[in-house]
Amino acid sequence: MVATLPACDAAAHVRDMLVLDMVWVAAPEAIDSRIFAQLCQAVADKGCALICETSLAALDRVAAAIPDTIRVEWLVDADATDRRMALAAARSERHLVVQEVARDPAMERIDRLQEEIARISRLLGDIARERSGLPGTPTGFERGQDFTDYPDQVRAPARDFATMPRSFVPEERTAERQRAKMVRRLLRQRRLREQFFPADLFADPAWDMLLDLYAARLERRPVSVSSLCIASAVPATTALRWIKTMTDGGLFIREADPHDGRRIFIALAEATFDALERYFEALEE
Repeated sequence: MVATLPACDAAAHVRDMLVLDMVWVAAPEAIDSRIFAQLCQAVADKGCALICETSLAALDRVAAAIPDTIRVEWLVDADATDRRMALAAARSERHLVVQEVARDPAMERIDRLQEEIARISRLLGDIARERSGLPGTPTGFERGQDFTDYPDQVRAPARDFATMPRSFVPEERTAERQRAKMVRRLLRQRRLREQFFPADLFADPAWDMLLDLYAARLERRPVSVSSLCIASAVPATTALRWIKTMTDGGLFIREADPHDGRRIFIALAEATFDALERYFEALEE
């Protein structure tokens, strides 16, 4: 730990540091938005990682304020293991060589969890790319388009989430609503199991988030980061790590709220949506 500073002095200190691995921000929701923007810019210029410890209620606003160019590790109601995982993930690669005499059970659990996340991410990526050719690339996008504002991600075209009057909804929308009801019913059934068995016995946040985003897409409803964390049925810090993994793998995309720049939405990449469509069509056969 190099220094513990008030937010108003942090940006200048980050710029003055010759080498800096990471910046840990506690309660960013309590920091003035202008000061927090300056700190984020300093972190982005330095190229270091950011560990952001916030509350679930403030998550959407804080997430929208952090540029996509910053590597962020999120902590929400975190315990000691979550903090150790965030430190390990945020650490610069040049410092990854560590001499250890022994490993405690917590570190072994962290290694197994990271391996499982990587395995499932690769599996989901293979499914989503089966017909797309390019990971996470929505159909209808041209390679010549400018996405410099959002490196390493692909932005989805803006979608109109306004619903049509029920009496004028075409047959296709009726089918979409029926499919969405089926998916919501499946999610409720998954939650019902937790009343009879331990919740962690069936923990599958990737699939729960995929189903929630799929149903929301059919309902033409946007999904905030905090809402998706709740839908995952795991602790928010774990859910945020999954969201990051799925976004980096091209399965999820980030969308700005066209009506409120302080919020972002999470949506399915077109290839992921297409894979889910084919999956549920196969179930109905």
